Amino acid sequence: MNTATNLFERTMTYPDFDAQDRLGALIGLDEHKERLAKMLGVLVNRQGLQEWNEEHHPDATTLLTTVIRRPPLLVLAGDVGSGKTELAETIGDRVARREGIDVTLLPLSLATRGEGRVGEMTKLVGEAFSATADEARKLKSESGKARGAVILLIDEADALVQSREASQMHHEDRAGVNAFIRGIDRLANERLPSAVIVCTNRLASIDPAVQRRAADILSFSRPNDEQRRFILKRAFDGTGLSEKVYDKLVTVTGPEEGKVGFTFSDLTQRLIPAIVLDAYPDSPVSAEAAIRIARSTTPTPAFQDQRAS
Repeated sequence: MNTATNLFERTMTYPDFDAQDRLGALIGLDEHKERLAKMLGVLVNRQGLQEWNEEHHPDATTLLTTVIRRPPLLVLAGDVGSGKTELAETIGDRVARREGIDVTLLPLSLATRGEGRVGEMTKLVGEAFSATADEARKLKSESGKARGAVILLIDEADALVQSREASQMHHEDRAGVNAFIRGIDRLANERLPSAVIVCTNRLASIDPAVQRRAADILSFSRPNDEQRRFILKRAFDGTGLSEKVYDKLVTVTGPEEGKVGFTFSDLTQRLIPAIVLDAYPDSPVSAEAAIRIARSTTPTPAFQDQRAS
């Protein structure tokens, strides 16, 4: 792939068994997985939607056009540690398997963005969309059946597409937002087998014109009681922990007055490994230790938008 050097982090191609496993490990997000995969499927490969339309609504001539002409932009918004980025990085595997095509993910490099000086962000955005469009054109088919698809991923997009209404916004930053909007419109107008996924902790900070162009906005939150129980029981199945212990763990990891509940990553990357390592190598997992460790683990603080006030 001839993309600009260092413009993207490692590119990923699906289907991929590692991505499939990572996607399967995202517990409690089944609705988001299905919704995102379906949305991406119809955006990057319109043949399936055409076949559905012909079979079920052959006389609805404008229905298909209305759906196909939407800008290929999806926004994943929500709290830190809620699974947005992991889902964005792995959903391409489900799309690839379902559509029967190869899907390439192009994650915009955070390191490259961090080097941005005045005027460079606009150039960076333009290059990212140009690279995406160039790759997608190679995969376009006049029949509607794409030979493959490209997904541009922009994580932590708050600064990149911050609302142009912000009084402190530099004119070059506004130009960057304009370049982003032009890039989205370009992919849409050419009907390329491509899509853009944007992840943000601060949906309210995203420029209204960007939000209006989103084919869908998926909201992510911290897991509720049922989801936390599912994650914990799935992890500790076979260890002998009782339902009363799970009840206690669900309570301890949930929100209390003055404290937020655990995020998905708090549970899977911090709490569960901590309980296992406390027992390893000489003891089995114990209820007392599990509850003690849960009580002593501080959940990730809620994201505070310092510019909101």
